[in-house]
Amino acid sequence: MTDSTPRFPLPPVGLWTAALDVVPAARARELAAELESLGYGAVWIPEVAGRDPFVHLSMLLSATERLVGATGIANIWARDAVATSCATKTLTEAYPERVLIGLGVSHENLVSGLRGHNYDKPLTAMREYLDAIERAPYIAERPTTPVRYVLAALRPKMLDLAGQRTDGAHPYFVTPEHTARARAALGPGPLLCPEQAVLLETDPARAREIGRGYTSVYLSQPNYVNNVRTLGFAESDLADGGSDALVDALVAWGDVDTVVARVREHLDAGADHVAVQALPVQKRGVPDDQWRELAAPLTALTTS
Repeated sequence: MTDSTPRFPLPPVGLWTAALDVVPAARARELAAELESLGYGAVWIPEVAGRDPFVHLSMLLSATERLVGATGIANIWARDAVATSCATKTLTEAYPERVLIGLGVSHENLVSGLRGHNYDKPLTAMREYLDAIERAPYIAERPTTPVRYVLAALRPKMLDLAGQRTDGAHPYFVTPEHTARARAALGPGPLLCPEQAVLLETDPARAREIGRGYTSVYLSQPNYVNNVRTLGFAESDLADGGSDALVDALVAWGDVDTVVARVREHLDAGADHVAVQALPVQKRGVPDDQWRELAAPLTALTTS
């Protein structure tokens, strides 16, 4: 992002969800329209081996009028920089100021193992990818508003790159303490859009059981483990899907007020936008009841 680029008017709260991938496309469009009607400002969708996120965003944006569509994240190894640049410009031209493309280097098992690429020097790969995006040609009708990118950034060097070369950062699997550090690293200008897992469940045993299903996935990835270590967790906290303390730090479980308070902590720590991920109680479930119950108090939040 250049100094002359207007800041993206992203609302304080959106939803991060993989659930729209596990329902038919028509149902996903219906849910996106409902999320917009509930007042959520954005929907973030992932990329692993499901729907192509750019195609998926196009479907969701076509079913809504104001909702921002964001990728959290699009894997830079899944398509070359020219393809990403063209897709981003296509969506931005069709849906001005409603598209935010989160880019990330992903993880070695998903890059080398799944896709057969060389995962050597991911920071260098991201820097070169952004260089290639800037050089990419585009001969179609151009968007009238800026194209918007953020990086999936956790550690200082990637945060620095995010702040210098894109609209900001989308940290995932983090705490409000990390948000405060990320804001200090980025400075006041770039966007900071952390993800926060939440769960409306007041029984501690049940909440931690569901929460541990979420944390165990990411504790298998060195990138996340290394970042969690910097937040003061011991090696014993990382075993068996995470200690209770780790689960409690990364998953805001409890009643509505507890969830809202955690999201507020991120905003107070310097987040511009929090991508709230309501954890489904069943595998491949859709947490639409939680989305509805949380909508009014979450969408009432404002940045400081």
